[in-house]
Amino acid sequence: MNLYQKHIVPYAKIYKKTLLSTILLGTLTILSAAMLTFTSGYLISRTSERPENILLVYIPIVAVRTFGISRAALRYVERLLGHNAVLKIIADMRVHLYRVLEPQALFIRSRFQTGDLLGTLADDIEHLQDVYIRTLFPTVIGLFLYSFSVIVLAVYDWKFAIIMALCLGIVAFVYPMASLYLMKKNQQQSKKLHSQLYNTMTEGIFGLRDWIISGRKEQFLSAFQQESHASHEMDKKLAYWQQSRTAQLQIFSGLLVLVVGVWAGQQAAEGLLVPTYIAAFTLVTLPILEGLIPVSHALERIPAYEASLQRIDHIHQQNPGSQLPLELVEEVRDVTIALDAVSYRYEGQSEDAVQNLTLSIQQGEKVAVLGKSGAGKSTLIQLLLGTVEPTNGSVQVNEISASRFGDTMYDVISVLNQKPYLFATTVENNIKLGNSAATAEDVQRVVEQVGLATYLQSLPAGSKTQMEETGQRFSGGERQRIALARILLKQTPVVILDEPTVGLDPVTEHSLVETIHQSLADKTVVWITHHLMGMEKMDKIVFMEDGKIVMQGTHKELLTSNKRYRKLYELDMASL
Repeated sequence: MNLYQKHIVPYAKIYKKTLLSTILLGTLTILSAAMLTFTSGYLISRTSERPENILLVYIPIVAVRTFGISRAALRYVERLLGHNAVLKIIADMRVHLYRVLEPQALFIRSRFQTGDLLGTLADDIEHLQDVYIRTLFPTVIGLFLYSFSVIVLAVYDWKFAIIMALCLGIVAFVYPMASLYLMKKNQQQSKKLHSQLYNTMTEGIFGLRDWIISGRKEQFLSAFQQESHASHEMDKKLAYWQQSRTAQLQIFSGLLVLVVGVWAGQQAAEGLLVPTYIAAFTLVTLPILEGLIPVSHALERIPAYEASLQRIDHIHQQNPGSQLPLELVEEVRDVTIALDAVSYRYEGQSEDAVQNLTLSIQQGEKVAVLGKSGAGKSTLIQLLLGTVEPTNGSVQVNEISASRFGDTMYDVISVLNQKPYLFATTVENNIKLGNSAATAEDVQRVVEQVGLATYLQSLPAGSKTQMEETGQRFSGGERQRIALARILLKQTPVVILDEPTVGLDPVTEHSLVETIHQSLADKTVVWITHHLMGMEKMDKIVFMEDGKIVMQGTHKELLTSNKRYRKLYELDMASL
């Protein structure tokens, strides 16, 4: 389906009466301006003949006043109606977009780049208001004026009407199509540069601390300035063409005014036109041309609209649609996960991130996934959570596609990652995010399970202690235990541990690993790690490399039969 039919036409149908009224008022505004100059030209010429009585020019005087007032009044009402309709449309589009994004809230980072999403919300939606104000209205009004002018002129001289039709056609058709052709590539490039600038800016904001710590602040600023300069230069190029085109059209309009003036003079000389109408016909050309010139600017913006519509459509396409009812998901307690010949390739990449993965995980089973950075472990997590769909093969949870769960997947699978987010509120409130209906006794139970009871009791405010932003009040190991308590309170049957011990000292790491094993004894655990500590307690060990499973078995089996695993285990234990 055409992008305009999907995202523009439905709103135009809803507000068609207001939009049609706006077009009608816009047309009447220009016709009032045309009649104002026509009547003014006639009045000037007639009064130059010094009529014997003021009553002989009374009607033109009243007409000038009428058209002058009506032009301003019609313009005001037209702008009021048009902008009111367009702002309502933009508001509806934003609401619809947020409703599409809401079910994907937990998957936004995996499905979208932050900069692109920011550009869509802040720029693309705002940009689409110009579809109506700067493209639809001027184009329809311009086409009507073109037809009306040629038909009226044909009443007086059909031969000259054909000549003017060709001349006005240059303004109404040739220049707009030339603008559309010349600007299409440049506008798409400009939009691409703007989007890239958004990405760089958001990456800089979110990773500011990393840039400073790594000593690469100047490198980032230099790259940002280069991108900003490239974007600015492209904008200057677009602005130069627009100014150049406007100047050309104004010069051409001046020539057309002279042509009409010469024609009117000849008509008067031949007795076919009253001389007092020479100025009227000459001046009326100006407002007609003013109504046609904006058509060029209107059509050249179409490529920019298409780029914006494509980004918005991409977000709509990511919408999971119908997902499993929450009541059905909450009843799931025995979970079987099955990956069958799964491959996944990220958009724009030439190779698969994971290839031909086949894995079965039963309820209560403890599975460790090992591998160095870039082996495909993070992609595997996304596949298990249903945030991405496999390019080939299938990922099923209880024989249901993982992607069908949508955001209800987090009622089945919890994730404890490297840096769990903790809010600037109390410890208790952070833990109760797992279950807002939990009682103080429930919170105390999970606090004891993760080994924090004694420490919290030593604090003056206990579990009411404020954590500060991102939990900075506590150490890394303590933050992980609080996040683990939140997971235990949520009581999901499956828990994914995404390298939760990274950055911890060996003593804290060993203590946290023991706590995790004890507290998650009755749950299905998928442990993503590159350390081999605690592997003897796992039911199954999967070793990934270059997106493939290269080893699989129990710790005892691999230690006995696989020389490489044995060597890695010995090296890892020696480093403790």
